[in-house]
Amino acid sequence: MSGQSVEFVGLGFCSNDYLCRIPELVPDGKVEISEHEIQGGGPGGGATVAAARLGLRSAFVTTLGDDFDGRKMIEDFRSEGVETGSIRICPGCKSPIAYCLITPDGRRTVAWTKNHIPDLVESDLPVAMIAGARVLHLDGHHTAAAIAAARIARDHGVLVSIDAGTIRPRIGELLDLADLVIASEDFCRKWSRCDDLSTGIRALEAHHNLVTAVTMGAQGAIYVDPESGEVRLVPAAPAETVVDTTGAGDSFHGAFVYSYLESGDIRRSMEFASRFAALKCRRLGARAGQPTIREMRELYPEYR
Repeated sequence: MSGQSVEFVGLGFCSNDYLCRIPELVPDGKVEISEHEIQGGGPGGGATVAAARLGLRSAFVTTLGDDFDGRKMIEDFRSEGVETGSIRICPGCKSPIAYCLITPDGRRTVAWTKNHIPDLVESDLPVAMIAGARVLHLDGHHTAAAIAAARIARDHGVLVSIDAGTIRPRIGELLDLADLVIASEDFCRKWSRCDDLSTGIRALEAHHNLVTAVTMGAQGAIYVDPESGEVRLVPAAPAETVVDTTGAGDSFHGAFVYSYLESGDIRRSMEFASRFAALKCRRLGARAGQPTIREMRELYPEYR
């Protein structure tokens, strides 16, 4: 990175995704693959690549095995300009992988495993990199290390962003430390114990973050307007071509952080992220369809 400090530090989960497009799911039968790909995935990894595509100097922190899948993931990150020097390689361990089956109607079946890879510990953290960044993005994995990293970030005035996708032990501590909280609808319902998302988001709002939002897939996203306190809806951006929605939420997070760093405007950032995520869906896999900042500006001149 030519001696320049990292702006976006992602810490969390990534996997090597084995993706197949198939005409239909056939229980106890066989079906021919129409398209296949091996590509990096995972929530933290996908968000970090999105940030890099948009021009943020980015790094990813996680643990991987010294196997084919680990080497492939590192190669993928490096090809995107993502710094990988703080990825801990665990000798003799297998890396996380996922098998993804995608049908033409958008249905997906994903089977994944962490392969018992050890979690990051506090001593693995690149303290100086985190302290010098503009934002630390977390996905809830490696929870103890993520909490320690969030405290380092807060102590140095670095924004802390969290993709709240799955409820894990101590996740409440991360919510308390985060500045930008964007949860999945499933997380919001379980955390709030409320099916109505407009009501459930208030349980997230209680953590007093700068941004409190919930993504809802094709239904768009909602956020709490910090000035009025009202819950606002941002419709999902239309997608001209939908090949695969894998990783759309991860892309949303990376794009939101980029736009929020640039503008500080929640609604503008959510609209930008929605458009970015819709474009991601045009290709197979979590990352291949992610646009660059140049493409976003060409398609949407208002972001120049």
